[in-house]
Amino acid sequence: MTSNLHTFSTPADLAAALASEVAAKLSAAIAARGSASIAVSGGSTPKAFFEALSGKVIDWSKVTVTLVDERFVPADNARSNHLLVATHLLKDKASAASFIPLYYDRPSIEDAAVAATEKTAAIGNPFDVAILGMGGDGHTASFFPHGNNLARALDLSGPRGIMTMVAEGAGEERLTFTFSSLSDARFLVLHIEGQGKKDVLDAAKAGSDEAEMRSAPFSTAQHRRSRSSGLPDRGPATGCPIGLSGRNPL
Repeated sequence: MTSNLHTFSTPADLAAALASEVAAKLSAAIAARGSASIAVSGGSTPKAFFEALSGKVIDWSKVTVTLVDERFVPADNARSNHLLVATHLLKDKASAASFIPLYYDRPSIEDAAVAATEKTAAIGNPFDVAILGMGGDGHTASFFPHGNNLARALDLSGPRGIMTMVAEGAGEERLTFTFSSLSDARFLVLHIEGQGKKDVLDAAKAGSDEAEMRSAPFSTAQHRRSRSSGLPDRGPATGCPIGLSGRNPL
């Protein structure tokens, strides 16, 4: 599996291209298997993509949406990825999709991880589409540098499902799909914007300290399995948007 770099004139072009590609992958999955699954990430970067995807004409009633990761906060919390997706994606035509959250009101985050693993067990084996983002420290999903469960989360021989993560740069405690749950997605995308993020990605791909930089699964997948992908990186604010993608056949 090889990755491809894509260049876009504007952030709007980036969002539109990714939405069209994802809609096509979901439609093809429905045609081939009767249903489709997609895991998406939070943050500000995917908002325009979510808005564009929400209006795509596909059979959303056969699509299940979940999150790549989540903070251990209720759905009405302003920092909740659930709230972000509900506001920007699960509307318009996409309001017909099913949604499986990762946060559950349990006594501990460990109990919530067990519940989330049970709720998501029937989807994502593999995911038809998984959209990853990346932080300025090189983390994606909730694979934070020096996270307490980072090694286990990145272990491709580990179990599928949801793990907990605590790290200095994470803020709230996190719930995250393991990398083994995401790495075999039929269409795996790393969606980043800005030259700063591109520089971090390049450093992650070149780095040797997994706790520091190879926490970015794009790098981990490429080094361990040659099965990685990503799409759009906007590039410098005054420069041409650029993007990175790899495509797995359905």
